[in-house]
Amino acid sequence: MQQQLEEVISHAIQQAIAAGELDLSAVPAVALERPKDASHGDWASTVSLRCAKEAHQSPRAIAEIIVSHISLEGIIESVDIAGPGFINFTLSPAAWQQVIRQAHEEGTSFGRSCVNPAHPEYRPRVLLEYVSANPTGPMHVGHGRWAALGSSLACVMEHAGWDVTQEFYINDAGVQMERFAQSIVVRYLELCGQDVEFPEDGYGGAYIGEIAQMIMDEEGDQWLVRPDDERAAYFMDYGYRIMLGRMASVLDRANTHFDSWFSERTLYVPDARGRNPIEHTLTVLACGGYLFKNEGATWFRTTDFGDDKDRVLVKSDGSYTYFAPDIAYHNDKFSRGYDLAINILGADHHGYVTRLKAACTALGYEGQLEVLLGQLVNLFRDGEVVRMSKRTGAMVTFEELLEEVGPDATRYLMLARSTDQAVDFDIEAAKKQDASNPVYYVQYAHARICSLIRKAPRPLQEDADLSLLVDPSEIILAKKISEFGGLITAAARDYAPFRLTHYAEALASTFHSFYTCCQVISDDEALTDARLYLVETTRGVLQLVLSLLGVSAPERM
Repeated sequence: MQQQLEEVISHAIQQAIAAGELDLSAVPAVALERPKDASHGDWASTVSLRCAKEAHQSPRAIAEIIVSHISLEGIIESVDIAGPGFINFTLSPAAWQQVIRQAHEEGTSFGRSCVNPAHPEYRPRVLLEYVSANPTGPMHVGHGRWAALGSSLACVMEHAGWDVTQEFYINDAGVQMERFAQSIVVRYLELCGQDVEFPEDGYGGAYIGEIAQMIMDEEGDQWLVRPDDERAAYFMDYGYRIMLGRMASVLDRANTHFDSWFSERTLYVPDARGRNPIEHTLTVLACGGYLFKNEGATWFRTTDFGDDKDRVLVKSDGSYTYFAPDIAYHNDKFSRGYDLAINILGADHHGYVTRLKAACTALGYEGQLEVLLGQLVNLFRDGEVVRMSKRTGAMVTFEELLEEVGPDATRYLMLARSTDQAVDFDIEAAKKQDASNPVYYVQYAHARICSLIRKAPRPLQEDADLSLLVDPSEIILAKKISEFGGLITAAARDYAPFRLTHYAEALASTFHSFYTCCQVISDDEALTDARLYLVETTRGVLQLVLSLLGVSAPERM
């Protein structure tokens, strides 16, 4: 609808130019926007203000000329000029009836767009990396927020014309993996009857003992007599596979699915020339003049790119800092042909963003990395802060939250706020089956429509006469449906899938208001067919929104 209106206005400007009424070298962008005040119409354009200087006329005079070339037939009911030259448009009922038809016929493709309208076939490639939890322990509820945010953002960007790959970066190298292995070894030795001291920096969660018990059940005490290094290596790999499998299982239950799992270990594996990706990346930076030596260590000149100090990549003992493999990983991302990389990180990584962007710029990928920082999740139960798990006495894990609350409410409430806002997640409120729970409210609207469709006196009529839909509540519902396309474009552009939750609730509320005002099934067969068409279209849009959020759309509740 917006595109149609833009074409009408552009044509009017073209006619005015041809008639010599406007001295413009070309038709300017119309740039429609929705007025904040509904009394100002459905759409507004500031085109007359923006071309006043070139046309050498007042904005209001230009607006009057443009309006004189606009026909009030078809989709436009009225045009008004306001203030210094704003052009406000009120669309006709026929325009909103057209929206209903379009939304229904396009189905799950409704609202799809392209990144570059001039080349609609072009789909820029983006690598979206998120969660990336260490495989040394269970995922916390913060990881749950990143899971919901990342997978929903991927869906929204795909709908907006991007080609998205979702990737989990496995932090499976470094000291934390050695501590993980040693923790399992100690628990295993305890099961074998040995009195051993648990390492001060070990992982003390109950899951470590569970892994040790699994090894004992499968292989007995044979590892008592094996060399320490062989035992540690085996236990590390065994525990690693268990934890990775658990992560994948929990994420799958949370309706989060990755296209690829990238292992940090691969960055240390030599290629055919005996050089690993980290060393290759360091060579690239050195050739660019971005590295220097100081006291035996290799430093990266991140201050050249706005960082507050330079950063060490290789320590004086020859070992890498954690920053070195991170740079190599991002070099690998872009070497795979991605146009954009997006990382979703916790807010505690804010100091890391500048140096990571500095690395990408130094490697030749300036402006191709976006980092989204998300605030953490505060757990409550009936308003009281929850810090400990009832089951383990330790932190509440993402898996436990899913088990108690369910994936739909968990995902929806994790997505309900912007990433720069903390999520206050009340477990008991999330479990409520009433209108106070936003996910239940939206799902109930979908189920209510499904119930209406089941009660329909006959199947949906594809040729229903939509010209009968002129009641104000019907028009308002159609207007809400029409907002979906612009919402997708903006949510993808701003990396803001949380806006879909607001839209879902507004659409559900608008439907409930319509349902209160209009009797859907009546003795008037034609009107019944038209209203059933409208509610089925609303159902389809609700289902589409929920699917982009990764939430189910139940037919019965």
